[in-house]
Amino acid sequence: MAVETELKLHISPDKLQRLKRHPLLRAISIERARTLKLYSIYYDTADLALRQHAMALRLRRVGKQWIQTLKGGGQSSAGLHQRNEWETPVPAEQLDLDALKDCGGKLPHGVRNHLQPVFVTDFTRNVRLLDFEGAQIELCLDSGVIRAGQGMCPISELELELKSGAPQQLFRLALKLLDIVPLEVEHTSKAEYGYRLFSPSRPQVSKASFAVLNPSQDISSALQALIGSSLSHIQSNVAGALLKLDEEYLHQVRVGLRRLRVVLSVTKRVQPDDELDALYRQVSELCIALGRTRDWDVFVTQTLAPICARLPEHEGLRALLNSCERIRNKQHAGMESSLASQDFQRLLLRFGAWMHEDRQDESRTSLEKFASKILEKRSTQVLAAGDALAIENPAQLHVLRIACKKLRYSLEMFGSLLPQHKYKSYLNKLAVLQDILGTMNDIVVAHRLLDELENAARHDTLALVRGWMEHDYAEHITLFNKNWAGFMAQTKCW
Repeated sequence: MAVETELKLHISPDKLQRLKRHPLLRAISIERARTLKLYSIYYDTADLALRQHAMALRLRRVGKQWIQTLKGGGQSSAGLHQRNEWETPVPAEQLDLDALKDCGGKLPHGVRNHLQPVFVTDFTRNVRLLDFEGAQIELCLDSGVIRAGQGMCPISELELELKSGAPQQLFRLALKLLDIVPLEVEHTSKAEYGYRLFSPSRPQVSKASFAVLNPSQDISSALQALIGSSLSHIQSNVAGALLKLDEEYLHQVRVGLRRLRVVLSVTKRVQPDDELDALYRQVSELCIALGRTRDWDVFVTQTLAPICARLPEHEGLRALLNSCERIRNKQHAGMESSLASQDFQRLLLRFGAWMHEDRQDESRTSLEKFASKILEKRSTQVLAAGDALAIENPAQLHVLRIACKKLRYSLEMFGSLLPQHKYKSYLNKLAVLQDILGTMNDIVVAHRLLDELENAARHDTLALVRGWMEHDYAEHITLFNKNWAGFMAQTKCW
């Protein structure tokens, strides 16, 4: 068994040709480039049992030789794919499962007699071996198609496979290539694209989920895992946000960035580092920019739209809603530009390079004690903000809301280390409290947005909206008081 370590990047076909001819590749090439025609047949059962086990089985023709490969297991982090691979030559276009077994490849039980072709990949690969900063890296430039039934999907991607050296050097090389041509970190394998063609289904929003931690882990590796899961959550939703498949995609990108910022704020104290500080600042800037977009989203969809639905004949409300929709669309255009930019791709690659640096964890504190210390600090901040709270003071409510959010994200970060029943009960009460505070903050923000919209012609309409919101705010004060008392009465779960 071999472990394949590679970084996949999408590249447009015209830029692929430009990159092939660039002097940098000639300067660091160890040998002349080779061009291969690769034709692969992927196999699975009718109910896609291999896919369900995160495995891929293929026959690939390289020249006149057929090679059988099973891939499975491994992990993906910050765009780096590491998978176990069992590969063996076969004499013809036919699976040889005995040969697969002999080289250590093991299929799920009951699959062997039910395998069938599900899709094919047919592409040209330009291959060259590079010497980059002492690492040997195979660069593959792939151009072709994936076919399943009548469906077809183009292939235009770049793969950097580590032959020797450290994974960090794949990201460092990718950053050099990004200076030459636009690239996008590819989150999805050719096999997964093939499966989507074979079995089309509506894309699913990826919900937030932190990595499961083990008490025996050191603090550094645990934080790396939490950063990696946050990045994966963000990356898996960006395409849906840019394609406007559903507003939930953008919401999840925002959630992912906020969670990432909280993890980074903890990591910065444990592993002080100039590059990490720079990454934290850039993530914070994105959070602020996307937060502005969210403000208009909430105002339009959760404040104005319901009022307009209750008063459909009110011309002033309809005109106000149309004006706000235009502002909202402008905000979205700016957000889409940021997420589609090469600066965003550079941020992802810099994260990958930083995460795969070789660093030692010198802390003697156990992960569980470290988690308890963080949670105790976050809890103290919540209690202090609650003690100082004057319910009619929006600034103090904002401080409490932020403290609750940080406690919630920290709980979710370390939740896998805690007694699950107590953890879920505590988290549920905190989530309800945070949601109430969030709605109250949205109303405060809405008042600020109304101030921006103020003019003489709209005065009466804006006054109507303000009155509606003040009634809603009063109801949420009552809800807050009730739930705050319940939250304070519970015991800690750490």
